[in-house]
Parts: sequence; structure tokens; C-alpha cells
Amino acid sequence: MDIKKIFDNNQKWIVKKLGINQNYFKNLSEGQNPEILYIGCSDSRVSAEELMGLEPGEVFVHRNIANMVPNTDLNVMSVINYAVTHLKVKHVVVCGHYNCGGVKAAMQSEDLGLLNPWLRNIRDVYRLHKSELDAISCEDNKYNKLVELNVQEQCVNILKTAAIQKAFKEREITVHGWVWDIQSGKLIDLKIDFDKILKDIMEIYHLS
Repeated sequence: MDIKKIFDNNQKWIVKKLGINQNYFKNLSEGQNPEILYIGCSDSRVSAEELMGLEPGEVFVHRNIANMVPNTDLNVMSVINYAVTHLKVKHVVVCGHYNCGGVKAAMQSEDLGLLNPWLRNIRDVYRLHKSELDAISCEDNKYNKLVELNVQEQCVNILKTAAIQKAFKEREITVHGWVWDIQSGKLIDLKIDFDKILKDIMEIYHLS
């Protein structure tokens, strides 16, 4: 790709936006008030705003390999804290996707160097749900199920944070677990029962 083309595309985008609304960039510059925090995968095929049909300013986005929320990652913890405590988002979304390279890599018995500690978080998800996953004979179906279970466990990690627990007490906020089907383009709500999960973990992870 010719990098210069990106700047040409930028100019065309500016003209397009101003053609619809002359105050588009002026309004953007006045601040943000998103209602959604989206935590997704860094995969180049997955665009957060585009797959949700949203515009800049409508969603606060954090992306990393395999949409992880490890408590040791100050980056994602800072994003959650800022979005929930200061931006007062109403929805927190963890969105995984089928055909995720990070999840697939974690399923392999292979030394991946610097990626090992990151992918170990996904291997821990496999360990927690080993019986359910090993009962699935089709490798592709097992892979997709691990994608879904990884989303669920990252949502649980969000529920463990003090910022979310405090927000639950003070106002209305919802955590969602989604998966994007890269082959159909369909966004799937996993409909995770977070009320039950909260009851199960609160004795141990109660912070606020």
C-alpha cells in the first residue's frame, strides 16, 4: 500500500463529512460523550464502529489481541476505569470474533515466545472449561466455543473490577458479551447471565 493514499483518503473523507454537516469536526472537537465502551480484538478485519454502524464519538474503543481483560494489564484497566468512572458509559461490551488468530494460537501446544504470557490467559479459559470443550469433537466448533467462552470470562474479569462494582451500585450500567461472525458479518449477543455470575463471584471478588 502506498502510504500517500491514506492522506488522499483522509481529504476525501473530510469533504464527505463536511458535505453532510458543515459543523461535523467542530462538534467532534467539543468533547466526547459515548454511551458504550467496546473492548475488542486488534484483528485488522474487525472494525468496532463499522460493524456496529456507529460514528466517531459514539463509542470508546480498546483493542488488543483476542479481546482480553487481564487484571495485570494496566492499559485495559485504565481504559475501563476512565470509561466507567469519568465518561459514565452505560454499556460495556466485550466483543470477540470467530476465526480469531489469538484464540487459535492459544489452542496449540507451541512456544510462542513473548506471546506466551498473554495467550496463557486464554489457555486458562480452556482449563476452566476443559470438560465442556473436550466433549466437542469438531475442531472448528471447539475453536468457536472457546472464542465464546473467552468472551464470557473477560466479561467476568470486568465484573471483578472496583469501577464496575461501584457503578452497579450508583447507576444503571450493563455488561455485554458479543461475538462477531466474520463469515456472515452478523453480530451475536451471547446473552450471558451476569446476575447469576455476580452472585457466584461476589463473595470472593467483592471490592465496592
